[in-house]
Formats: sequence, C-alpha cells, structure tokens
Amino acid sequence: MLTTTNQVTSEYTMAAMQRILVIEDDSRVQKALKRLFESEGFVVDIASNGLAGLESFRTMQPAAVVLDLRLPGMAGPDVCREIKQTAPHLPIIILSAKTDVSDKVLLLELGADDYVTKPFSPRELMARVSSAVRRSGRTKPSKTFSFSDVNVDFAKMELRKAGQLISLTAQEFKVLKFMTQNAERVISRDELLNEVWGYQNYPSTRTVDNHILKLRQKLEKDPANPEHFRTVHSAGYKFVP
Repeated sequence: MLTTTNQVTSEYTMAAMQRILVIEDDSRVQKALKRLFESEGFVVDIASNGLAGLESFRTMQPAAVVLDLRLPGMAGPDVCREIKQTAPHLPIIILSAKTDVSDKVLLLELGADDYVTKPFSPRELMARVSSAVRRSGRTKPSKTFSFSDVNVDFAKMELRKAGQLISLTAQEFKVLKFMTQNAERVISRDELLNEVWGYQNYPSTRTVDNHILKLRQKLEKDPANPEHFRTVHSAGYKFVP
C-alpha cells in the first residue's frame, strides 16, 4: 500500500514507474517476482520464454532485466548476449539453479551485471536489482551523437547538419541510433530488421536499403560515395563516424 505521508523512501522514488522485465518460465517464480518488485514500486512485465523476452525488451524500456538461464525458445545466455549488444548499459541480473563458478564467469563475460542462484532470498535479489538500477542511472549512455557536421539528439529526435535542422522519420532515427550504437561493426540487413523493426519475418530487406539510402541522401556530403553509411558487399552495412 502506498504511504500518504511525505516520508517516501528514496528507493521507492527511484523505482516508481520504472519497469522490470522478468524472463522466467516458472509460473510460481513469476508470481513471486511480480509481488516482490511491485511492492517496491516497479512496474513488472513477464515473459515466459526467451523469444518473448527479447520482443518485450524491444517494445518496452525496462530499467533492468531479471533473466532465468534455462528458457524454452531461446536459451538465457543467448538472450543476454542479444540484449547487451543492443543496450550495453541495461542491467541484467541472472537467476540460475546452477552454482558452478565457470557458469557465473561465462555469464559475466556475456555482459550480465549480477548472478543470483536459486533458491534466492527476495531481500537479497531486491537489493541487487535496486543497486544495478542505481548504477545504470548514473551511467546512462549519451542521448546525443555527433559525426562530421552532423549533430543528433535522440531524446528530442532532432538532427542538425551544418547547423540546419534536418527532418528524419521516426524509423530513420531508429536506424541511425542502432548504427551509431554499433559503429565500425558490419551489420547485416536481417539484423537491422530484427533489431530496429522488432520482428524477424519482415517482408523484404529492401526496406533496410531504402532507409539507408534516405540517410545517405540527408546526411552524407556525397550520397553516391558515402563516407559514413558504407555498404559491405554480401554482408550488409557499416557505420563509420
């Protein structure tokens, strides 16, 4: 129950309206975690398998992810890897019945922020999640990005080239953001469709080509010979700041 006094704890203030994504297939654990996090003011989203968890991550904006290792559809380590490639600063806390040190090391190498073994103490888990959310709040990635004579503010969805405001569609902003987050890395058309459009069976990869073409026309000095949005033949595209 929410207090009506002014003595609201800092933990609750931090948690209010923030989302926790729980990717867990055990309904009993789902219910326990939902009660736990909601009692601290978080909004809780539940996914019962790895693929559904990735979809929820892409469509929502969780403050943290609590991830079971053994999941149907897509294994926990693979889910962890996929999320961290897109959102490296998003805290992921692993839940696992395994206690092997090598498993913990592997998950931490994949980018997991913490590892809690089952059965777990609700109080300990809550403390670890709250701590991870606080840390990520202090180290949020910049919402602005600059390259050449282009300056973009993703939070405001504003972009200027040589000081002049350039109009981009919402989807063009999404493509640009994903590419700046993965600078110097070759990105396939399928990956762009999966990560930016949010589902795997999009009708045609030509959609990606059209969006890259638009970005070149709007942002490159010479769209016919792009410096930043480069084609890597037979592989995809690479963004070079």
